[in-house]
Amino acid sequence: MAEETMQFKTELEQLLHLITHSLYSHREVFLRELISNAADAIDKVRFEGLNNEAILEGDSDWKISIKADEAAKTLTISDNGIGMSRDQIIENLGTIAHSGTKQFLARAKETGLENNPELIGQFGVGFYSSFMVADDVTVVSKAHGEPAVKWESKGVGEFTLSEADKEKRGTEITLHLKDDAEEYLDEWTIRSTVKKFSDFLEHPVVLITKEKDEETEIEEEKEEQINSQKAIWLRPKSEITDEEYGEFYKHISHDTNHPAETIHYNAEGAIEFKALLFIPEHKPFDMMWNNDPKAHLNLYVQRVFIGNDFDNLLPGYLRFVKGVVDSSDLPLNVSREILQENPMLDKIRKNLTTRILKTLANMKKTDFDEFKIFHENFSAILKEGLQTDWENREKIAELLLFESTAKAAGEKTCFDDYVENMAEGQEEILYLAGENRASIENSPYLEKFKADGKEVLLMIDPIDDFVIPQLFEFKGKKLKAVNKGDLEEDKEKLKDEVKEFEGYIGFAKKLLGSVKEVKLTTRLKDSAAVLVGDEYSMSPHIEEMMRRMGQEVPEREAVLELNPEHPVVKKVQAMFTADEKDPKVETLTRLLHDQAVIASGAKISDPAGFAARLNEMLV
Repeated sequence: MAEETMQFKTELEQLLHLITHSLYSHREVFLRELISNAADAIDKVRFEGLNNEAILEGDSDWKISIKADEAAKTLTISDNGIGMSRDQIIENLGTIAHSGTKQFLARAKETGLENNPELIGQFGVGFYSSFMVADDVTVVSKAHGEPAVKWESKGVGEFTLSEADKEKRGTEITLHLKDDAEEYLDEWTIRSTVKKFSDFLEHPVVLITKEKDEETEIEEEKEEQINSQKAIWLRPKSEITDEEYGEFYKHISHDTNHPAETIHYNAEGAIEFKALLFIPEHKPFDMMWNNDPKAHLNLYVQRVFIGNDFDNLLPGYLRFVKGVVDSSDLPLNVSREILQENPMLDKIRKNLTTRILKTLANMKKTDFDEFKIFHENFSAILKEGLQTDWENREKIAELLLFESTAKAAGEKTCFDDYVENMAEGQEEILYLAGENRASIENSPYLEKFKADGKEVLLMIDPIDDFVIPQLFEFKGKKLKAVNKGDLEEDKEKLKDEVKEFEGYIGFAKKLLGSVKEVKLTTRLKDSAAVLVGDEYSMSPHIEEMMRRMGQEVPEREAVLELNPEHPVVKKVQAMFTADEKDPKVETLTRLLHDQAVIASGAKISDPAGFAARLNEMLV
C-alpha cells in the first residue's frame, strides 16, 4: 500500500486547538488517556476472544509498555490489545470525537453478550491530548487477520496512511515531543505520572529502560512494572486485612497512623459505585497546614484516576474523610476532569454522607473512648454541617459532645443524654458558650439553674457560638442560651419589687446610655448584676475574637439585669430614694455595670475609670 495523505473529517485545526489548549487543564493527562485507551484495547480483545479464540493467537500476556528515547526525543506507548485495521484507523483516528469504544459497547449490548467490559473512553478525543506535548504523532497498529498500518499526523489538518512492519496484534503510539515537553522523557516523571493516574489499572504498565551489562558492556532492554494493580476497593471485604486497609489509608492520606474507622461498600441500584473511605483518628499532616474548606476524595473510573478536586462529591464539613470513589456512571465532561451538576452525582453525595454519619454514630455507640479522640480532632469541622446541611442537621447534632455543669471538667455529654436527664417539665436545652470552662462554670448566668438543679451545657469550642444557634431545636426541645433573652417567670415574681425600684431603674437607664434596658431579674442568686443579650445577639467572647482578627464589631445593645435581693443593689436603691443626687449613687451604679461587663466575658471600655470608682468606694 502506497503512502496516502487524507484530510480529517472535521474542522481539525480549530478543534485540535480546543482539545490541546482548553479541554484539559493539565498536560500530564495525555499519558493517562493513552494508557486508558491501551487498557480499553486489551479489554476489547479479551472480550472478543470469548467467542473467537483465534483472535488471541497465543498472545495473552497482557501489558502496556512505555519506552522513552532521549536521543530521538520520542515517547512510545504500546499494547497487545485488539489493534486497528486500515478502515478502523481512518474511522477512529481520522474523525475527531468518533468513539470506537462507544460503538463497541453499543454493538456488545445489541448482541446480548455477557461479561461486557466496562471501558473508559466515551468521547473519542483522549488520543488527541497527545498533541499537547507532541508536534508529530505516529501510530502503528495491527488487527487480527489484517495487515499492519501506519498513521501519522502533525495535527494541522491532515494525516498520512501507509503500510507498516508489525508482526503481532496491537497498537504502538510514538510521540515526537515538543521542546517544552521533554520532561516526559525523564524516568522519574513517567513513573510518578503512571503512579498518579494508572497505579490501580487492571493491566500491568511496564517501563522499558536500557541497562548496560557489566561484563559485555552491551546495553540491553529491561522491563519493570511500575503500577501496583492493587485496587483494594474492588476486592471483597472478607479478603482484606486490617493491615492492608491501614497501609492503603496511609498511602492516600500521608498519615502515619491507622484510621479510626474504615467504610468499604458497593452501592447498587439506580447508580452503582464502589467506595473505600477512611475516618482518621487524628488530624493527618496535610490537614494541619491545609485550611482548604472543601472535601476531596480520589475519583476513579474503572481504576483510572480522574482527580481529587471534585469538591461536590462530599460536603465540606466531612473533609476529614479520606478515600476513593470508583464509578463508571459519573457524568464527567468530555475531558474527564470536570464533574457536571447532575442528579446522579447528588445521589452519590447523599449516599456517601449517610454512610459516614451512620458510621460515626455507630462509633460513638460502640467505642466511646475512640470516638472522643475523633471528636476532639474533628468536631469543629463537623459542626459546620449545622449551618450547611439542613437535611442532616439533627444527625450531626447527635454526634456532638459537650462539657456540662452536671459533669466534672473533661467529661463529656451529648444532646441525647441531656434530653434524657432533663428535669420534669423542662422544655428547653440550656447552654452557655464561652472561651473555656474555667471562665464560665461559675458565671452569674448559671446561678439560677444550679439552684434549680437544671443542667446547663458548657460550649467552649470557638465555633459553638456561631453554629449552635442555627440548630434551633433538638428532637422537639428548643435550645436556649442562658445569657440571652428574657426569663418568663421574672414578670410574675417581681411585681412588688418593680414598683419599689421604678425610680432607680429609670435613673440607671438614663445614666448608662450604652445599655438597651435596665430591669430586675430572678436569674441571679449570688451576683448583683449581669448583662443579657437578645436571643440572636453575639456573645462577648465572639465579639472579642472578631476584634482580634481586625473585624468591625457592631455595638451590642445588652440589658443590665439587677438582683433585687443582693445587698449592694438594695443599698444603692435605698441611697437613691433618700437622695437621688448623692454622687455615690452614680458611682455604685457604674460599678454594678462594670462588674456585669466583666462577668459577661467582655472587656471594660474604661479600665482607668473602673479602678478610680472602685478605689473611691474602698476609701
